[in-house]
Amino acid sequence: MTDSAPPPEDGAAETVEVLDELFATIESRKRELPEGSYTASLFAHEKGQNAVLEKIGEETTETILAAKDDDADELVYESADLVYHLLVLLSMHDVELEELRSELRDRF
Repeated sequence: MTDSAPPPEDGAAETVEVLDELFATIESRKRELPEGSYTASLFAHEKGQNAVLEKIGEETTETILAAKDDDADELVYESADLVYHLLVLLSMHDVELEELRSELRDRF
């Protein structure tokens, strides 16, 4: 995962805004498909959604193994990859981040 949102002017993203910034970057890459962007390549890939689903499966397995091995650093790292690829999948299906937030709120 090499794409990242541009840093805020003060150089430090607020934790609360990280998912919004990441999702906005994903949406931008989907629209613009810039050359050399990993995210854009997921949208332009000939296998399309299947490529992302394979990545989600891979990242899920790596997250599980990190948890099993009680490796907190690796668990965080792999979880970030998993969340990223899940956000790409949501974007592929034109699901907005607010829809996910709303669903999570409703579960409380």
